[in-house]
Amino acid sequence: MGKYRAYIMFGVAIFIALIATFLIINWLQTKAKVKQAVPQETQEVVVAKVDLNWGTVITKEMIETKPFLKKSLPGGYFSDTSSLAGRVLISPVKANEPIFESRLAPTTVKTGGVGAMVSPKKRAIAVKVDKVIGVSGFIHAGNRVDVLVTLQAEKTQTYITKTVLENILVLAAGPETEAKGKAETPTTVDVITLEVTPEEAEKLALAATQGKILLALRNFSDTEDVITKGMTIPTLLASYSTYGSVQEAKVVPVKATGSKKPTPVMGKKIETVKPVLEKKPVFTVELIKGSKVSEVKFEGGE
Repeated sequence: MGKYRAYIMFGVAIFIALIATFLIINWLQTKAKVKQAVPQETQEVVVAKVDLNWGTVITKEMIETKPFLKKSLPGGYFSDTSSLAGRVLISPVKANEPIFESRLAPTTVKTGGVGAMVSPKKRAIAVKVDKVIGVSGFIHAGNRVDVLVTLQAEKTQTYITKTVLENILVLAAGPETEAKGKAETPTTVDVITLEVTPEEAEKLALAATQGKILLALRNFSDTEDVITKGMTIPTLLASYSTYGSVQEAKVVPVKATGSKKPTPVMGKKIETVKPVLEKKPVFTVELIKGSKVSEVKFEGGE
């Protein structure tokens, strides 16, 4: 008997393990069936059939309803398509994405376009741009920009560049306002529409008519206003210069010791004192106006 005792104990252990495995599998299957038996409560939610841009007036053909888990839905959704007909979007919505109240203009707004996007007491003003002014096409609706203007000062007749507007919201950029359907090719319109106050609109209009404007793209999280002195040609040329600041060079004559001629002295030679002129630094700037290229020289930082 002792000879087969080890085999008997090994067989009993295998039997117990099989029974435990069977019980565990049966328990897991029962638990899964209980979970499947509990129905998940869903809710019909209005979603967009296709991608919709901001400023679009919603029609019934653009939307449909799809089931979503009710417990996962935030507030502000719609379950009836008829309640959204005629509403205006103030932010873009992707296909199969729910449409919430926060993305819609007030019910009093019935006309789409840029007018629906302008905040109360603000104005929308368009600026004609090219690839340079528009930051190579990287400016889009929702971005923030600074407006710089370069113009000629009346008194000094020198050019100056100054930041005149900061942290301005972009309402529309280029062809985004001209796209009307999937089959149509967007029309290229080289303008950027900015949201400004009436006073800022006056500044921008004057800057656009009297000088050349440039747009500087800001980071979304950078909202701090920066006060600058502006940049002039002498200040620009003084940057990284060994002269420090560019100032007008002056003639420094050497004063004589007296008004009378020096008296000859035996054994000494009389030397005439000559005025010494300080050389003015000369800077050459290449000026480009359209297709014409010319050089302008400035002496002493003038």
